[in-house]
Amino acid sequence: MDTWNQLLAGFASAATPINLLWSFLGCALGTAIGVLPGLGPAVTVAMLLPITAQVEPTASMIFFAGIYYGAMYGGSTTSILLNTPGETATMVTALEGFKMAKNGRAGAALATSAIGSFVAGTLATVLVTLFAPPVAEFAVKLGPPEYFCLMLLAFTTVSAVLGRSRLRGMTSLFIGLAVGLVGQDQLTGQARYVGGIPEFLDGIEVVLVAVGLFAVGETLYTALYEGRSASTLNRTGKVHMTRSEWRRSWPAWLRGTAIGFPFGAVPAGGAEIPTFLSYATERKLSKHPEEFGTTGAIEGVAGPEAANNASVTATLVPLLTLGIPTSTTAAVLLTAFQNYGIQAGPQLFQTSSALVWALLASLYIGNVMLLVLNLPLVGLWVKLLKIPRPQLYAGILVFATVGVYGMRQSAFDLVLMWGVGLAGVLMRRFDFPAAPVIVGMILGPLAEAHLRNGLAIGEGRWTVFLERPMCAALLAMVVLVLCLPGVVRLFRRRRLAATP
Repeated sequence: MDTWNQLLAGFASAATPINLLWSFLGCALGTAIGVLPGLGPAVTVAMLLPITAQVEPTASMIFFAGIYYGAMYGGSTTSILLNTPGETATMVTALEGFKMAKNGRAGAALATSAIGSFVAGTLATVLVTLFAPPVAEFAVKLGPPEYFCLMLLAFTTVSAVLGRSRLRGMTSLFIGLAVGLVGQDQLTGQARYVGGIPEFLDGIEVVLVAVGLFAVGETLYTALYEGRSASTLNRTGKVHMTRSEWRRSWPAWLRGTAIGFPFGAVPAGGAEIPTFLSYATERKLSKHPEEFGTTGAIEGVAGPEAANNASVTATLVPLLTLGIPTSTTAAVLLTAFQNYGIQAGPQLFQTSSALVWALLASLYIGNVMLLVLNLPLVGLWVKLLKIPRPQLYAGILVFATVGVYGMRQSAFDLVLMWGVGLAGVLMRRFDFPAAPVIVGMILGPLAEAHLRNGLAIGEGRWTVFLERPMCAALLAMVVLVLCLPGVVRLFRRRRLAATP
């Protein structure tokens, strides 16, 4: 009961008029930030850190938290309507959401995204409230070998599920892994694969590649191969979900929450892994597999969006209980704590309990605010699709150019973005999936670091990845993902051959 009493006290603090105003401002600003490719919540919170000198701790942390999870809501809007992910974690939403928009179902995609985000965010907040210390304690027990095996599972799952063939999926994945290695070695600091180009020393921005492959690639492909023949993008359709779409969405919301929360609670690569795994899960379990990659499956939007928001909310578990940030934005939030002289970690619930519980209570309030903000705007956002195609795609290119240039104010980034866009056209022309490229870029450097640290723990022995029970279980799942489809096809052929 003590937990509930403290949570009620947190609601009393978070529900004061001034804190409600800060929460609303954070949610509104975060939603707007999520729409813009390249800016992101981490940069926004970092730019606003000076307010910690003037604003009291509870209000500023509520404000920053509103920006954080508000950006996750906003990022899905342009992913669905324009195939332009505002955040890397919303790239999966673009896979099915944009196809739904092109087939007149943008309203349903935006609605399932907003409601799924609310459901997942609320459930994850309840889990944070109840199980933060136990989950964090479990997360500490995982080491580099477990994280490497986990990422290996993500690699195989994504490459096996996305694309028309496994070979194409694996090829795209290895392209992403290669691009992710460009820059400085994480452990030695040596430059590698930069080709003498100074701009490559800091690596290639994931958002740049995502915008190039999805937004620029889609626009150029449409201009080159579809021209004026396809007019489906301007169909708006209904701005709400049908009964069938509700029935298909709610299990995906729950599964996405179950997948996303554990990933947010452990320092293992942010929200990108659970969104891709959720998409793979929905594609495997769906009763309408023919809609994936063609007309757009609503489960492919509902599950990843829920996983995304559950993961974002769960990052507060290690941040508050261990002082370990599991994302860039969480690291900036940790800086905000330090600006107030507050040390995040095991003692935080005792030394600053009023702040912690007010922050947790603000998550419940913020989720309701975001739902109220986003659902009425679904009809307004869908009206974007009424813009004539030439002007709409010209706007997308301008939007992508401004967003990418705003990241580092580099003309080189713009040239690179257009080069990646042309590569995206070729990939789409020859049916190579773009999503595994992004997975390889995001998780490749992390997997490399965990692999090297795992080998260091095992004193150079590869058997360290088999000696640990969880590693062995994850590797068995990798083998299952790779081999099971082939075995199933073999048995199916034998059964057909045996049928008279």
